[in-house]
Amino acid sequence: MALAQPVSAPLTRAAIFLVVTINPGPDNRAAVRSFCADLPALIRAVEFRELEAGLSCVMGIGSDAWDRLFGHPRPAELHPFREIRGAQHHAVSTPGDLLFHIRAKRMDLCFEMAAQIMERLGESVSAVDEVHGFRYFDDRDLLGFVDGTENPRGEAVIDAALIGEEDAAFAGGSYVIVQKYLHDLNGWNALSTEAQERIIGRSKLSDVELDDSIKPASAHNALTTITENGKEFQIVRDNMPFGRVGTGEYGTYFIGYCRTPRVTEQMLENMFVGRPPGNYDRLLDFSRAVTGTLFFVPSATFLESVNDAAHAQATPAAGLTLEPAPSRAPAPDGSLAVGSLKGENRYE
Repeated sequence: MALAQPVSAPLTRAAIFLVVTINPGPDNRAAVRSFCADLPALIRAVEFRELEAGLSCVMGIGSDAWDRLFGHPRPAELHPFREIRGAQHHAVSTPGDLLFHIRAKRMDLCFEMAAQIMERLGESVSAVDEVHGFRYFDDRDLLGFVDGTENPRGEAVIDAALIGEEDAAFAGGSYVIVQKYLHDLNGWNALSTEAQERIIGRSKLSDVELDDSIKPASAHNALTTITENGKEFQIVRDNMPFGRVGTGEYGTYFIGYCRTPRVTEQMLENMFVGRPPGNYDRLLDFSRAVTGTLFFVPSATFLESVNDAAHAQATPAAGLTLEPAPSRAPAPDGSLAVGSLKGENRYE
């Protein structure tokens, strides 16, 4: 049985989100493949310096990078992040070949891990985004609301985040979407608390969900709830606030793991286009997405087994039960393609 990467690691006080691209050339690709097998040992070396700090690191691989590094077989639903254009707001798609999601109770451990990764990868990669996140008081974002209340817990985390027999060749893996949002705090803070609560769908102080009788259909938590036949599809979030006071940059780094990217993509489409179209998430009037990338998180077992010879001889996996999404697939038709939602128009 494949051992998963720590996508379900407990929430921590600090995190670094590091996105890099692989520089052209066969030597750089070979260096990254070699790094994959070395990453678990590198994590153990840094973790051992402070065992109580709970250091973890998850490595994700983008669609184009997967093709260049490993070819076939490839994860059934791996594809580039699909930008979403609503009438008012735009979820952009930005470059990224590798994601490193580094978490610990202390930032110094995260910093050391990121430094070791970049030293080890050297000239083979170029950093395109780096965000240092921090836990803000009682798990609140910089907008003042608790973030992640509805995260699955216990065994529900595994069911939500990890691939099973639907893509047996990549069981134990996960898909992760990341977006960096920048907030207009002046505009947000000019709203009344009641107006903010209607936008989020929760009480600001108590974090209790608003009653459906007063919660607008455009509330953030209404649009990001995905159900089918009474069953709710969940993702595992580990969002983090970040900011630079001197430049007035305040934001939230969204990161969502799921066993299929379709659930997270549906949430984002509901937010940016609306459910129905036009009924978009009013939070986007104050929070702008400036990055957007989708990665596949292979199992730790896969990473430790990476070597050039094995992947040079790899052949496509047979018997997959999910229909693979092509690397450059057209925009989705509006269905989750899960159970009874397959082929249906979500707005009818």
